[in-house]
Amino acid sequence: MFLKNAIYQFFNRSLVRGTMLICLLLASSSFVNAQTIIPRAPEIAATSYILIDAKTGQIIIEENADEPLPPASLTKIMTAYIAVEEIINGNLSLRDEVHISEKAWRMEGSKMFVGVNTQVSVEDLLRGIIIQSGNDSSVAIAEHIAGSEEAFADMMNQYGEVLGLSNSFFMNSSGLDSELYYNTMSARDLATLAQATIERHADYYPIYAEREFTYNGIRQDNRNRLLFRDRNVDGMKTGWTNAAGYCLVASAERDGMRLISVVMGTVSEEARAIETQKLMTYGFRYFETHKLYDLNQVLTNVPVWSGDQNAVDLGIQEEVYVTIPRGQAESMQAAVDVDEIIRAPLNSGQIMGVVNVTLDNDIIYTGDVIAMQEVEQGGVFKRFIDWITLFFSNLFGG
Repeated sequence: MFLKNAIYQFFNRSLVRGTMLICLLLASSSFVNAQTIIPRAPEIAATSYILIDAKTGQIIIEENADEPLPPASLTKIMTAYIAVEEIINGNLSLRDEVHISEKAWRMEGSKMFVGVNTQVSVEDLLRGIIIQSGNDSSVAIAEHIAGSEEAFADMMNQYGEVLGLSNSFFMNSSGLDSELYYNTMSARDLATLAQATIERHADYYPIYAEREFTYNGIRQDNRNRLLFRDRNVDGMKTGWTNAAGYCLVASAERDGMRLISVVMGTVSEEARAIETQKLMTYGFRYFETHKLYDLNQVLTNVPVWSGDQNAVDLGIQEEVYVTIPRGQAESMQAAVDVDEIIRAPLNSGQIMGVVNVTLDNDIIYTGDVIAMQEVEQGGVFKRFIDWITLFFSNLFGG
């Protein structure tokens, strides 16, 4: 009777294991795997550019994206980023009053038009930096946070290291060039910084979408023309100097997909808007952000040997999104790679293997597969039964 039960368990577990593999293959082969055809990316008249999916970080188009270039007022995205981080960390408040130094007041180029030796709120300065691209407001907030603009530039470089901006270096808070030096940033670094701003500063990001700001009786329009042309665009920042040319970091959201684009070194205000629009149109038309897995989603159930239960659920711990060509979601295939023989004990969350998701034979996602439940070791009799079952499995080549 004992031998009969052992043989029965062997064939029963072999059947379960085989069925699991068959189900995965059937799920994959049931899709129509049509050839993905994407039109060639548009020609972009810029020194450097990049387009990414803000949710996944996937690069859709890039050209010369790692070259350090003068970013002009795109620098102010970092200045604003640090200011908001200081607010989040409790070191600064929107209501704080900031003293305007003579250095800040005398700044050339685009201005918020703050008065020397006046007090201006952090909230107004943020709008002056983001909407009016104020060099004066940038210096004022830098001096207030760090004591001097030079010390603030050190903070900018420290934040750059933390964010992984490997091709950026800051010497001032405004991006204004001098005869001796200028800041440098790459298009990729700017996209990374923009992505961090959108993710971390959701409560403050809407400032980037404001079309105008009036301070001291002077109304100034946001220089990002796409805010007035495309209802999907809600940020971010323009820049221009002789060394940098006309630059624009933009972000737009449509049908659940958010894109971030960077163009650097275009020839005019109109050109930077047009080239950005070309990138956005291409990205939205031919790509989509697809939710691949939910948080703690179970992918499959596999046998467990020598445990107090005979199977365990395997799944993904994190929520997963991927960027794919539009309309190709049903062509994706998933394969779970785990050990053929899994023995207890198992801890909940223990890494058991990997799942690879492919599209047109290209891997688009690889992630750890974990045990979704704890499985304790079974008793002596249970372990012996499983040992006999595995013995017959090896004997018959199972």
